[in-house]
Amino acid sequence: MTAPETVAVMQALGQARFVGGAVRNALLGTPVVDIDIAVPVTPQEAMARLKVKGIRTIETGLDHGTVTALAGTHAFEITSLRRDVETDGRHAKIAFTEDWAQDAARRDFTINALYASAGGEIFDYATGIQDLAEGKVRFMGEARIRIAEDYLRVLRLFRFQAWYGRGEMDVEGLGAATEAKHKLKTLSAERIAKEFLRLLEAPNPVPVLKVMAARGILAEFLPGGLQLARLEKLIPLEGSRDAILRLAALLPAGAAGSVADGLRLSNADRLRLEQALGDEAIPTQERAARRELYRLGKARFRDRLLLQWAGAPAMQEAWRALLTMAEEWQPPRFPLSGSDVMQLGVVQGPEVGRLLSALENWWMEGDFAAGESELRARLRDMIGQA
Repeated sequence: MTAPETVAVMQALGQARFVGGAVRNALLGTPVVDIDIAVPVTPQEAMARLKVKGIRTIETGLDHGTVTALAGTHAFEITSLRRDVETDGRHAKIAFTEDWAQDAARRDFTINALYASAGGEIFDYATGIQDLAEGKVRFMGEARIRIAEDYLRVLRLFRFQAWYGRGEMDVEGLGAATEAKHKLKTLSAERIAKEFLRLLEAPNPVPVLKVMAARGILAEFLPGGLQLARLEKLIPLEGSRDAILRLAALLPAGAAGSVADGLRLSNADRLRLEQALGDEAIPTQERAARRELYRLGKARFRDRLLLQWAGAPAMQEAWRALLTMAEEWQPPRFPLSGSDVMQLGVVQGPEVGRLLSALENWWMEGDFAAGESELRARLRDMIGQA
């Protein structure tokens, strides 16, 4: 917030204030990653002021009052002060205002309705500072009304509780979210997925997930039979706050495909979910595990190993040894190809692939000990026997 690029943008805008997460995280002493700025002028005026100072802008959402400023290597989201004119639970019709209190009133939680000047003066239009200090996640105004404005706030309540809350959840907010849970079906799968995956990235989302399960909220977009106990065991093992791996730990067997479809996950995330929840177990014997590591690759092997470890924590010494092996062992490259088979007189076709696959399996069964010359001799024998 004090970087030269940030100072230049704030000075160019004039009456600008930092808002939301940057202020909240600065007060908590945690890293500030994204910097959002609020201004009491229209987006067109904000862009004009930045242009005068030679700062490039992108029209990222003029209808919603948002532009992006690019200074150095940083991007700053700049939003004009707004008030809601009309809402339907999914979209809001807004009007611009110069009233900071009106802008604060339309924000979701008290800890998000915090503003700060470039010099560090804090502006709190509710109980944000106190709630932040006490670990309370509370809606600005009446919870039912705020949720009815945007039903994604059902999930946002639990996401912010997982990240910033301590102790019991706010009774009013929890009750309102429970009542509105069926409205999640009116939202796009992409919005639900984005919010839920961010929830899963919290240091420990399990206590909040248990509340969501008990209130029937998870059932609105996830299948039954969730493995909360396995996820709870996984968290101290994986250490990277990996949302997709945590989602895999949460899901029952056979649910990866339907959940990926329901949340419209990317092809890469879908494949990873399916591979992590695959049927083939990682063997505990190191030689056999090396074959699986070679076949699966390090990333897929690690995912599946961590899920098995979380499901059978009593075997932690065996799992730890295999994880160390996976990190240290460099799988060798199989040195032969189809052209080597055809050079020995085998006609191009399915037989080439069959022989090559059988040879590679023999090499793997021998713990990858055979060198290239031995593999060529074995291949000649196989062709002779055929």
